[in-house]
Amino acid sequence: MSARSIVEKLSPETIKRGLSTELLGQRAIYYDSIGSTNDVAKQLATQGAVQGTLIIADEQTAGRGRRGRRWIAPHGSSLLLSLILHPALASSELPRLTMASALAVGCAIEETTGLAVHFKWPNDILLEGKKAGGILIEAGISGETVDYAVVGVGLNVNLDVAQIPEIAETATSISMELGGRTSRLELLHSFLRFMEREYQVLQQGLSPHSRWAARLSQLGQRVEVATPWGRESGQAESVDADGALILRRDDGTTARVTVGDVE
Repeated sequence: MSARSIVEKLSPETIKRGLSTELLGQRAIYYDSIGSTNDVAKQLATQGAVQGTLIIADEQTAGRGRRGRRWIAPHGSSLLLSLILHPALASSELPRLTMASALAVGCAIEETTGLAVHFKWPNDILLEGKKAGGILIEAGISGETVDYAVVGVGLNVNLDVAQIPEIAETATSISMELGGRTSRLELLHSFLRFMEREYQVLQQGLSPHSRWAARLSQLGQRVEVATPWGRESGQAESVDADGALILRRDDGTTARVTVGDVE
């Protein structure tokens, strides 16, 4: 990868220049620093922003992951973006969008760096067993109808996690696994291309769960899951079409877990 591509700046112009999609990223809004790209995307979606609009920032001051957890990303170190979509999904099917987005991230990393990517249920991106990124889907919902969906992606690219004590033991980045810096712009272009393909499949009513499950690090292992209704434990057997984790309990019964944290 050339030195020029590594230092290339994110901007609507540089994003557009290398774009090979028909929909995603054709409208790009860039911020040097912002609270949360997802918050901006949701506001724009309610105002009628065109599908495929990309909101991207070099820094988020109020970035978050699932369940409101803080997302730490120093300026210029990561890919921090949100996409506005109008998926043909029921609200109960929104986890399909999480799976599709994770697959697009994984394919982009593998294409641009050669690193092997795995997932942790329900939304983490793993490199060498450590968290390198995550997906956060937020949506406007009327009953079972999805009015819009925002795909939030946070990916540690050129981040030295050793400098951030609260994540130093559990997280990693692409640059740390490669042993050198990589181009965020190249990763972005690859992600948007793969995401557009995944989205087209999703819009045809097909779930990506089997391909997503093939990358899940926990399948076949005994796990404990902290859920809103208590703890579940057993062997992680599979995931269903809507991304629910199927656990085989010790007594032989199964549990379908839709929300929780695997420990």
